[in-house]
Amino acid sequence: MTTFTAERIPAMTGRTVVVTGANSGIGRAAAQALAARGARVVLAVRDPAKGHAAAGTMTGDVAVRRLDLADLASVRAFADGFTEPIDVLINNAGLMIPPLGRTADGFELQFGTNHLGHFALTNLLLPRVRGRVVTVSSGAHRMGRIDFDDLNWERKPYRALPAYAQSKLANLLFTAELHRRLTEAGSPVLATAAHPGLAATNLLGHLDDGRSLLRRLRTAVINGLAQSGDDGALPTLYAAVADVPGGGYAGPGGLLGRGAPKLVGRSRAARNGALARRLWTVSEELTGVTFPLPATGPAARP
Repeated sequence: MTTFTAERIPAMTGRTVVVTGANSGIGRAAAQALAARGARVVLAVRDPAKGHAAAGTMTGDVAVRRLDLADLASVRAFADGFTEPIDVLINNAGLMIPPLGRTADGFELQFGTNHLGHFALTNLLLPRVRGRVVTVSSGAHRMGRIDFDDLNWERKPYRALPAYAQSKLANLLFTAELHRRLTEAGSPVLATAAHPGLAATNLLGHLDDGRSLLRRLRTAVINGLAQSGDDGALPTLYAAVADVPGGGYAGPGGLLGRGAPKLVGRSRAARNGALARRLWTVSEELTGVTFPLPATGPAARP
């Protein structure tokens, strides 16, 4: 089997790609790689100034549009203003173990941003998507549990890592149910997912708060083992352009969250269809956004 690298991305001329959170980390690396292959890439970012700074370092047709996934009004405004066909939507933006916070709509910040924001965005854009929806999860999903009695951490003491794991499990359940619905609707659109493994991005900055020598040492070890942002973006790119099945989940194929991307396994909870359907129903209720009739024309192959 041929190892997938950025050089194996096919020509993307004439195709439009939307990448959330593309001003830094693996989102930026994925956007840059796709733009270099001829795609028109839209950086969907909360801070347009940072987006324009990132776009200025990229070669190709790159645009910047404001999107705050922690504010459903911003998500709706972004979707309302996007009228062109989308060949690949990459749901990449995310928060990792920040202090307790709330979105503009009152959701726990990680669940609201990582899952609900992308859930709403995808469904609002889906009638214009003609290729793929790629959602970035994490190996941390294996620690996740969907607590329907307290999704927003309003009753139990807040714990950042379990909250993060819940949001990343939600990403995979969302992908599974989206794939099921697209298939049932006869849509050519594919829903796939990816995780970057251990990648050196600004998300790891939350691990070092400077409070203890042990924590700083642990962060240094993690950063020493982590692969680059460019390598961390490869599973996302693989899920976006390679010949993978709907519902497929890509990740690094080597040890310690490193190596060339391939299809990887997921937890038993992430394969639970009933759980995925229940989460979808609750997500519709929380966001007020429902599954639309997706595009039914020929899929835009990468």
